[in-house]
Amino acid sequence: MLTAAILGAVVLAAALLWSGPLRRSTTWAAMTTPLASIIGSGFLVLGPILMAQYGWAAPLVMVALCAVAYLFGAAIRHNMRRIEAGETLPQGLEAASSWALSFAYIVSVAYYLNLLGAFGVSLTAFDSDLGANLLTTAAYLVILGVGWTRGFASLERMEYVSVTIKLAIIAGLLVGLSVFFWGKLQADALSLPPVQQTGWAALTLAFGLIVTVQGFETSRYLGDSYDTATRVRSMKGAQGLSTAIYMIYILLLVYIFLPQDLDLSETAIIDLMAVVAPILPVLLVIAALAAQFSAAVADTSGSGGLMSELSGRRITPRLGYVLLTAFGLVLTWAADVFQIISYASRAFAFYYALQAAIAAISAGRHGAGPRSIGFALLAALGFAIAVFGHAIEG
Repeated sequence: MLTAAILGAVVLAAALLWSGPLRRSTTWAAMTTPLASIIGSGFLVLGPILMAQYGWAAPLVMVALCAVAYLFGAAIRHNMRRIEAGETLPQGLEAASSWALSFAYIVSVAYYLNLLGAFGVSLTAFDSDLGANLLTTAAYLVILGVGWTRGFASLERMEYVSVTIKLAIIAGLLVGLSVFFWGKLQADALSLPPVQQTGWAALTLAFGLIVTVQGFETSRYLGDSYDTATRVRSMKGAQGLSTAIYMIYILLLVYIFLPQDLDLSETAIIDLMAVVAPILPVLLVIAALAAQFSAAVADTSGSGGLMSELSGRRITPRLGYVLLTAFGLVLTWAADVFQIISYASRAFAFYYALQAAIAAISAGRHGAGPRSIGFALLAALGFAIAVFGHAIEG
């Protein structure tokens, strides 16, 4: 019965997302790009990490992560509006910010593809670090081959399909969790897991998780397709929807399992959801493969294009793809997924810090003192995250 309800929710959500009115919505079309990045990788790994490390306080940490992400988004939206108004932003900081984003994309592709590798082998006889790394390496070579020979235009069209699959499966997951939660509540069997991390260690671990709510910044770079007002709405909408999904997910997940139920790994969600309903692990693997591959393609294309633009075409996009692949393969074989998550968080935090610094300078120019101070404090937070963020021990 529960399996039927989960599959029904998946089908209904997919039908809604594929419906004509929604597909014709300009704002929704613009939202799919940031949503493809925000919800996916982070959704798969964040729940078990927060539950294991922060226990009953996990929802509070989730609120904090989403709030900080929204504030960084506010800085980027400010800069988008000022550019549209014809203001010239500080060129040195803008160039440094773009280089930082290009590097962050390189690390994020490693993050996406290493999760793809881990989830891709999780339900097979090849479920091991070696098997996951080999699948990740193969995915890198496929993406490099396509980018080198044909470009990514054909693969990038997968984005709407990927987002539809991902959100539909998340709808099914939330239905399954809701029914399971209700059963635990009726049986007076909800748990209150203890907090394992406190103080400075808890704060710096949260710093290392910022990448799990990253992706909203992609709205800024859709200027060829959408006007500024649409891109601002798309960023706010994507952040609002993803926050709602994350909060419902964490609230349902944290209180239905005991600490001993969790063996923390990058694919821990698979084992947990197998307890809820046997169909969920299969659905989550499908969602993981679709989400990670499409997000990796988008960030590979973005990084190669940025490197080419910033180097004055001295680095071609194809050479950029080679550099990204080489760096990513080193990360794949030298670091685990939790370390890569931390590296990616710090890389994106540095980019967000620079964007907040630019917004502080811009706001100061226009006499918006309180806003300027707020953005400056946000920049300081971004630099702190980049310096102090650390990885969970898997």
